Amino acid sequence: MSSLAHRSSERPSLPPTTPLPIATAEDAIDAQQRLVEAIAEHFPDGAMFRADVGVLPGLGQPDTTRRAELALAQAFGAQDACLVQGAGTGAIRAALSAGPWARDERRLLAHAAPDYSTTGTTLHDGAADVVRVDFDDAAALDHALAEDPARWVYVQHTRQRLTDRHRPGDVIARARAVGRRVIVDDNYAVYRTPRIGVEYGASVSAFSLFKLNGPEGVGVVLGDADIVEQARAANYSGGGQVQGGQALAALQALVMVPLNWAAQARASVELAELLAAGEVPGIVDARLANAQDLCVIALLDRPVAAQVPQWAARYGAAPYPVGSNSRHEITPLIYRLSSSTLDAQPELRDWAVRINPMRAGARLTARILRDAIAGGDR
Repeated sequence: MSSLAHRSSERPSLPPTTPLPIATAEDAIDAQQRLVEAIAEHFPDGAMFRADVGVLPGLGQPDTTRRAELALAQAFGAQDACLVQGAGTGAIRAALSAGPWARDERRLLAHAAPDYSTTGTTLHDGAADVVRVDFDDAAALDHALAEDPARWVYVQHTRQRLTDRHRPGDVIARARAVGRRVIVDDNYAVYRTPRIGVEYGASVSAFSLFKLNGPEGVGVVLGDADIVEQARAANYSGGGQVQGGQALAALQALVMVPLNWAAQARASVELAELLAAGEVPGIVDARLANAQDLCVIALLDRPVAAQVPQWAARYGAAPYPVGSNSRHEITPLIYRLSSSTLDAQPELRDWAVRINPMRAGARLTARILRDAIAGGDR
């Protein structure tokens, strides 16, 4: 019997998880009001009801897009912002190209854990010299920051391994204290955690607005003016611009996100408790985790993780992700673990699924799971 077959025939255990701090309803209200205040300042005289397109002379981009960028920068306390195409991946690429790559500095300190798949491609394509440091080990991080010549630190805000326990804000503070600049992938962290990278002092936060109910393909680079301006200058083509209508739609959607995300977090916490208490036969353990989005990792009593998403789809669950919290995703997502999670925990491949209630409550999500597992392959 191969080692893989042996692993799949013996049920593993879920590792302990350390979820990131969760934004509360009060945090959500504050965030919403900061965004609305910024929109009011940068969209006077009914500008919120108009949108333009094209490379405006003297500005080099649509006026509506520039107004949206200024509003986003103000709402998150950043010096500047640049909207880009390519959603979260495009934003990360733009940030790296405008930051270290623009200075011909390819060496980065990064967490010693599997990268999100498209991030790995971006680092490879950029010929990055990545020095891996276990961010869970503060002493090792401090040693690397003191001894390694890398001038940049790359941080993925959400967990790369289920066992990660470091606080991204602590990593940023340690790097800043010794003069390093930090680029943060804030996908899946915006409005789910109390603060994002730039609010902890990072030079750049890059994330998808598509994952925040915005239009397909829109991302944003927030942060220090020199890096953001470089990103904007590189995106001079009219065909590469985020047009005014896209920018306006992204803001309109974003205003509604903080409270929705607070409700989703509450449902996720409640679902983890229900499943851990044995509410759904066929699920023997559950953990709240930041495996990409805040979600629940459920351990099954038999190795049918590949089948459960198909079974759940019969009862109304989303059969696959679209943007992993895009405006298209309403019913619960019951799906396989991410590739980066499985790179770190391959023994869970056949035995565990990740569950995000999306816009549903914990009870509906548990009912779909119960019906799906009971129905099985019938």
